[in-house]
Amino acid sequence: MKKSILPVLFIALFTACQTSNQTVDYSNNTLYSTLWIQTAAEYEALTYQAYNTAESLLPVALEDSSWTASLEQEDPYFDKPPAIILDLDETAIDNSFYEARGILDQTGYDAVTWNNWVREAEAEAIKGALELTNDANDLGIAVFYITNRDAEVQPYTEQNLLELGFPVEEGSVMSNGGQPDWTSAKINRRKVVTENYRVLMLFGDDLNDFVPAREISIDERKALAEQYSDHWGVKWFVLPNPNYGSWERALYTGDEQTEEEMQETRLNLLKDKRN
Repeated sequence: MKKSILPVLFIALFTACQTSNQTVDYSNNTLYSTLWIQTAAEYEALTYQAYNTAESLLPVALEDSSWTASLEQEDPYFDKPPAIILDLDETAIDNSFYEARGILDQTGYDAVTWNNWVREAEAEAIKGALELTNDANDLGIAVFYITNRDAEVQPYTEQNLLELGFPVEEGSVMSNGGQPDWTSAKINRRKVVTENYRVLMLFGDDLNDFVPAREISIDERKALAEQYSDHWGVKWFVLPNPNYGSWERALYTGDEQTEEEMQETRLNLLKDKRN
């Protein structure tokens, strides 16, 4: 009996080692969120909900000359032509293919591989975004895309948008670094649009797509969301992005040096009962 068991044990051990060697490193914490984006009908329902609501309100916003969605908008703006502003990544276009690659090859985000992904021009349109932007364009509303993609890869971004069917005009894509004062903060780029247009709606996946919210705490971010509660779903439309964003940076104290310390911070922030 002992001789007959040994080969079985050896095979089991060998199989376990093989499985272990092929195990994907999920330490970047985006496995389930990427799966949700790529597979959940609920995700698509949320994006349709945001864009369908915005589309139904476009005629109202267009008719009301006092309507503006931009905090950077200055008087007089009543007679300016209308526009809408959209973020791109995870707002109008879906980069979950890139996220999935980072999980499967155990690399996560890297600026070089990200720009290479942008050059592929293979991002897909998020459900509802094409209909909204083309409807706005048909109504004579200018469509601007303020993105934190690098200016050096902007031609590939424009190619991707055009191939998907988004309305793209000269100057409508405003990339990070496209002008000396165009930083990732997006404030200056929104100001450029408001100088010539009345901004009817803003679309994004990050609080900074709507209001300056850099390097502030979780509680301060929540206070901003509450302060502008009357804007959400009317003038401001936020798309779900559980993979990355300024919400994640707000989790950390800045003292974390290792992944283990970051994980400890994340776990300490979980609440298992009401305060």
